[in-house]
Amino acid sequence: MPTLIILIIMSFIIFAFFRIKAWRTKEPFKKQWTLSKAHAALGSFLLLFGINRLFVGHGTIVIIVCAVFILYGAFFVYGGIRAYRHYFPLAVQEAEEKYKQSLNNGQ
Repeated sequence: MPTLIILIIMSFIIFAFFRIKAWRTKEPFKKQWTLSKAHAALGSFLLLFGINRLFVGHGTIVIIVCAVFILYGAFFVYGGIRAYRHYFPLAVQEAEEKYKQSLNNGQ
């Protein structure tokens, strides 16, 4: 159980890091790419929190709430990974274009 608690805290810290990083980013595809990483971290937080809570209590309502957390977290992880795969090539292309523009402006 301490391992799950550490993973829960780490995933929340990673979520906060990427959320702040996305907030400060100006490029649109890089922002979406960073937000997808934040959504995957949020999903892992919810998923791990639901799993951890299953070890603590064993009531019917607790199991239902944990199942909702686990499903919602899995949905966020899946969506975050899909968005990451979609926006990664676009963010790379955007960065290459920005680099080429900076080279042309420097000449």
